[in-house]
Amino acid sequence: MADTADTLDRSGPQPPADVPPTGEVAVLASVQGALGCDATVRVARGMSLFGEHAAGWLAIGVVGAALDRPRRREWLGSAVAVALAHGASIGIKRVVRRRRPDHPAVRVLVGTPSRLSFPSSHATSTTAAAVLYGGLLGRRSRPVAAAGVGLMALSRLVLGVHYPTDVATGTALGAAVAGTARRVISRNPTTGG
Repeated sequence: MADTADTLDRSGPQPPADVPPTGEVAVLASVQGALGCDATVRVARGMSLFGEHAAGWLAIGVVGAALDRPRRREWLGSAVAVALAHGASIGIKRVVRRRRPDHPAVRVLVGTPSRLSFPSSHATSTTAAAVLYGGLLGRRSRPVAAAGVGLMALSRLVLGVHYPTDVATGTALGAAVAGTARRVISRNPTTGG
């Protein structure tokens, strides 16, 4: 287990410590109990940092555009779509206003830019990047891309900052935005260097 000194403070009222977790909180507590070792938490924090504001995924899009000049437009269009997916998740968060997990059974192991939870922006942008960049990199990259989506979604649970429905909805949102973007990008492919 990660040391409780690593647990971040939560503000606001919490249920009494003797109230057992139920529903999604129970799932979070189970995930943390099974996977919350120091090494896993370190990896999850690294993934969190990489995915913050979709910055790591946007950087990959820019690098792809620089290295794959014949498909520069597709790479840049894909990066823009990843940014749009991230923005859509932020917009939905501000409308729904679901608070992040806040129960004594769940340890919050990373800081977040807001207290809003639904949907997971990390899951949204990661899924959009996996679909779009995976399409540009070819079939062999797709299992790695799919694994990356699963790991990012799981990392949000390990860190105690999202409910399972937050990451599931974020994944669906990212896939929807990416699917739409792929259709638009494929209608106007790069025609020459």
